[in-house]
Amino acid sequence: MASSSDRAILSQFQLENGNLLGGPVEIPLTVNIRQLNSVANGLVQAQEKLANDSNEPIPYSFYIDEIEIKESLEKYFQDQTNKQMFEKTLNIICVPKARFQVIPVERCTATIEGHLEAITILQFSPNGKLLASGSGDTTVRFWDLNTQTPFDEYGKAHRHWILCLSWAPNGKIVASSCKQGLIGLWVGATGKQHGTKLLSGHRQWINSLSWQPLHLDGSCRLLASGSKDTTIKIWDTHLFKTVFTLCGHTASVTCIKWGGQNLLYSASQDRTIKVWRTTDGILCRTLEGHAHWVNTLALSTDYVLRTGFYDPSKERATDDYDNLDEITVQTLALERYEKVYKLFDTTGGERLVSGSDDFTLYLWKPETDKKPLARMTGHQQLINDVKFSPDTRILASASFDKSIKLWSSRTGTFLTTLRGHVQAVYQIAWSADSRLLVSGSADSTLKVWNIEKRCLLFDLPGHADEIYAVDYSPDGQKVASGGKDKVLKLWRR
Repeated sequence: MASSSDRAILSQFQLENGNLLGGPVEIPLTVNIRQLNSVANGLVQAQEKLANDSNEPIPYSFYIDEIEIKESLEKYFQDQTNKQMFEKTLNIICVPKARFQVIPVERCTATIEGHLEAITILQFSPNGKLLASGSGDTTVRFWDLNTQTPFDEYGKAHRHWILCLSWAPNGKIVASSCKQGLIGLWVGATGKQHGTKLLSGHRQWINSLSWQPLHLDGSCRLLASGSKDTTIKIWDTHLFKTVFTLCGHTASVTCIKWGGQNLLYSASQDRTIKVWRTTDGILCRTLEGHAHWVNTLALSTDYVLRTGFYDPSKERATDDYDNLDEITVQTLALERYEKVYKLFDTTGGERLVSGSDDFTLYLWKPETDKKPLARMTGHQQLINDVKFSPDTRILASASFDKSIKLWSSRTGTFLTTLRGHVQAVYQIAWSADSRLLVSGSADSTLKVWNIEKRCLLFDLPGHADEIYAVDYSPDGQKVASGGKDKVLKLWRR
């Protein structure tokens, strides 16, 4: 009888989008992850007939029927006792991982005062060099991450709580909205107001802001807002006027996302998600399924749309947007977007996930289908936040049930539950390499999770009260958090 070291199996290597890497090859059953990476990289280079740009191998993880190969094929089959290994060609899915690795944040390097009321929202700029925050004190603050102090100039035109904040994907302008339904525009590099007035038109407060993606317009001119008054408005931020008002929802619009195919997705308390064509404001389709308010949306392309042309895996001579013209920036952003757009299948497509007060999530292919791809259940209370990992492979959802759950973004399959918080989890943020997740909670702590090992990595106490806002810088260098205690904290490795 042949020993395990002598046994081989016919295997077909395949990328996630369905592309085959060459033909079937016979590999030993004892092959380990390092050897599988060598085979996969050899097949990729043979197929492309050239080495990758850096002449460095691409790190892959390998899956068979959604189950990851952790050590070797032999160990995989030992764990899957009902698997028949020699009945057919073994299909091995190769999932590329980030070539760079983000080092986890583990200490607070600054506790910065400036806001006079709770910090409700904060966000890093697309390249991670700047930070803006909004507060119940009606101001939008900008922070110098080198000196760890607030800018002297800041947004003080609002007269009510700041509810939303969004950086334009070219990194130049920050949009903010308040409970009065007004929108402010600010120059990100200086904190000065862009223009002389706030944008007005909504009758009630604004719940969500979303910019047109950079690869569609290098000047980042158009901005969308969704309001409690049931309408969505698209604004020209150069002319300071409304371009379209989208009407169709019958209750408050809770979240909007501007997709890379120039479609706008809106979620509402009327339990529906609507898909709009932004070129003419026409309603394309309505996605139905949720039994209660739809609170949150996430797109598989969110990370690449947020960061525009900035790629944390590449060291550029400069990552200053001011030194690149609009056409160059738009072209670079389009190249990055197209790679992510084609990850799910050969024809491409964005995926949308929605989270609701009915404790469920739905996974959609919103460009073409009305029916959901999957319904994901398991949370015991309403869902606050949901985000795709930057590599689009994993979904993370945060809930009032004190847990974070991970799901396969391809099938909606439940992966694991991350437990550790003792009160509601309000917000989550991914690291740029998709290996880490940070969460902020009503229990006043941040937690850093190792997604590869599916475990808690660091517990970060320090805030004196509930944490409402948390963000991971796109360059992977730092985390910012803020909440009810009115202070902004910066965390580094």
